Amino acid sequence: MQAITQLVLDENNIAFHPMMGNSYQLNGISKEIIQLLRDSKSKHEIVELLSQRYDVSYNELFIDVSDLFSKLKVYGLLG
Repeated sequence: MQAITQLVLDENNIAFHPMMGNSYQLNGISKEIIQLLRDSKSKHEIVELLSQRYDVSYNELFIDVSDLFSKLKVYGLLG
């Protein structure tokens, strides 16, 4: 997860990776998930936390979080 720890996140939900020179537009939840990953939270922990925080079913969030993880892998930000 080293690449994700190098992301610079701003208040406008823009993530910038200085070594790659890439910027990514995030929504608020995606930004929150990236912050949780940077805090070494597992996928299960992230889904549990968000399902309690936002009153969304675990299964629905698991699908959404898995989709984001897949995208992060495609962009080389998650191992």
